[in-house]
Amino acid sequence: MVKHHPRMTAALFALAALTALLAPAVAQTPAAVPTHGLDLSAMDTRVMPCENFYQYANGCWLATAVIPAEYASGGVGVEVTERNLALLRTLAERAAANQRVKPDSAEGKVGSFYRSGMDEARIEADGVTPLAPEFARIEAVQDAPGLLAEMGRLHRLGVFAGFGLSVSPDLKDSTREIVQLFQGGIGLPARGYYEDKDAQEVRDAYVAHVTKMFALLGETPDKAVADARTVMAIETKLALASKAPPDLRDPQANYHKMTLSAMDGLTPGVDWRPYFTAIGLPDPGGMNVGQPQFFTALGQTATTVPLADWRAYLRWNLVHAEASRLSRAFVDENFHFYSTVLRGVPQMQPRWKRVLRATDAALGEALGQLYIAQAFPPAAKARALALVRNLKAALRDDLATLPWMTEATRREALVKLDAMAIKIGYPDKWRDYSKLDVTSPSYVINSMRADEFEFQRDLNKIGKPVDRQEWHMSPPTVNAYYSPTTNDINFPAGILQPPFFDPQADDAVNYGAIGAVIGHEMTHGFDDKGRQFDAHGNLRDWWTESDAQAFRARARSIVAQYSAYEPLSGLHINGGLTQGENIADIGGLKIAYLALEKSLRGRPRTKIDGFTPEQRFFIAYAQVWRAKQRPESLRVSLATDPHSPPQYRVIGALADMPEFRQAFDCPPDPRASPTTIW
Repeated sequence: MVKHHPRMTAALFALAALTALLAPAVAQTPAAVPTHGLDLSAMDTRVMPCENFYQYANGCWLATAVIPAEYASGGVGVEVTERNLALLRTLAERAAANQRVKPDSAEGKVGSFYRSGMDEARIEADGVTPLAPEFARIEAVQDAPGLLAEMGRLHRLGVFAGFGLSVSPDLKDSTREIVQLFQGGIGLPARGYYEDKDAQEVRDAYVAHVTKMFALLGETPDKAVADARTVMAIETKLALASKAPPDLRDPQANYHKMTLSAMDGLTPGVDWRPYFTAIGLPDPGGMNVGQPQFFTALGQTATTVPLADWRAYLRWNLVHAEASRLSRAFVDENFHFYSTVLRGVPQMQPRWKRVLRATDAALGEALGQLYIAQAFPPAAKARALALVRNLKAALRDDLATLPWMTEATRREALVKLDAMAIKIGYPDKWRDYSKLDVTSPSYVINSMRADEFEFQRDLNKIGKPVDRQEWHMSPPTVNAYYSPTTNDINFPAGILQPPFFDPQADDAVNYGAIGAVIGHEMTHGFDDKGRQFDAHGNLRDWWTESDAQAFRARARSIVAQYSAYEPLSGLHINGGLTQGENIADIGGLKIAYLALEKSLRGRPRTKIDGFTPEQRFFIAYAQVWRAKQRPESLRVSLATDPHSPPQYRVIGALADMPEFRQAFDCPPDPRASPTTIW
């Protein structure tokens, strides 16, 4: 559900930042009135819980829920997001209308940005005029150094043509921030869309879309068609040189620290100094080139593809990146391909929602300050922190008793868990936006200034100690994440509300809902990727060889289990791509259950609504994952999303939980993994 800003997306591909709970493809449904405890009206008790527990817990909701025309999917998490959007709209509109607010205050920045985004008359009148200076710079490119310099210029504006760049901790020295370079530069979701036979229809639609965007820029029909084909040709070269999504999960295989001169050695005939000079970093120092073979191919393409073709490619990248901020014709065409064609969404969201999301991407912590004052009192933070500590204690108990783990590895695992930091609600220190000027009447200019501000803020970190208090999600976000390089778990205020977290609900429901979320994020520290980082966030092998082999065998079993699930006819879950999230789902649910049982010791196990605490726990877990998704969107998710579809996050995790079978008196599940990590 989180919208990834270019900086966040960069960090994800650099394998140095977020492992988030919720799939970003899930969109919003109209806000629902919170139900305290279980939603009994959602259940279909005609279904036997041992046969299809997801249907048992959610069947009536699934039978009646309709995905609104403006969304790719809907579910509990997105209903919470809608609630947040309603409040954020009030706050943003109040800020935009306040004539006496200080321009440099959080409210002043939010109001100015939001006001420019809502000024449709001005946006329509401007058309693409605000981008004219950038198009002129592209047309001035006459040689290879100029091409790299222009890529640098566009990268500063958040337009990641050719490849991607972020700044994040060095995977093997987590005390320092370094440049991370990684594959990118394509407009379709992943490599497979450029080579798979069954993606030809999407490729044809993509070329038609790029053609229309060039036509909107004023190109003749013939030139628009030719330039679109050129873009497709360049992107295909880049895509075929890229790793597939599952291969990006291995941090060791995507870590190649080198100097600028060593990077030049990857690309004979290409000098990277013009690029780094253009971004404002003439001496980048040691940097991680995540996929060297990609940059070798990029260098070959830079020297063999005519510059006129590269100029067309750069024009496309600019208009593509800024399309949602331009006049209606660009917005509509961008929505048609990326939302309707790719994800099956027939109707665009209202403008206020789109501008709110952009405001959150640009000024997340300024908007977050306004949100926190209204939605997250100190008492809520204290209650959430206590719950997290309970889950951490339960994970410690589990790690201390895992029968397959030897003492040498166990000691290191417990040290890592004890060092795992907890961040709840919002930052202790708010981000400083004083140098960000968003007073332009032009929405696209304010947006590009915000992107450049973020880019420069990242560059300013290089070589400096890592700020371990920094957040990578804004406070209103309905999501959570674990960061392996800082070894911390982060729970924005946006998710800490019903039905995920409800002080009015019984413990069983809270542990099944937010407890499983907390356990999920903690478990990421010990999944297939997270386990490779130590207590300090360094990529270091702290496992004995026998324990590493035992873990990998269990992980392969989970990969096989989930790969057998078939959400769409002929399309299976990619168990390799999703293994980290699946491991975290199984482990998180296990840890939350252990914490519940610990809290119930010495207390009466009273039935509520006819269900035992253990039964309520599992029903609550299944209910927070209820969702419906359009088949087009599901196809994209299966190809690119590291999360399994919601139904299988429930089915898969419960299959590996003997405690579930005991709670509902079920026989062993033949779909279960024969071995378990937790």
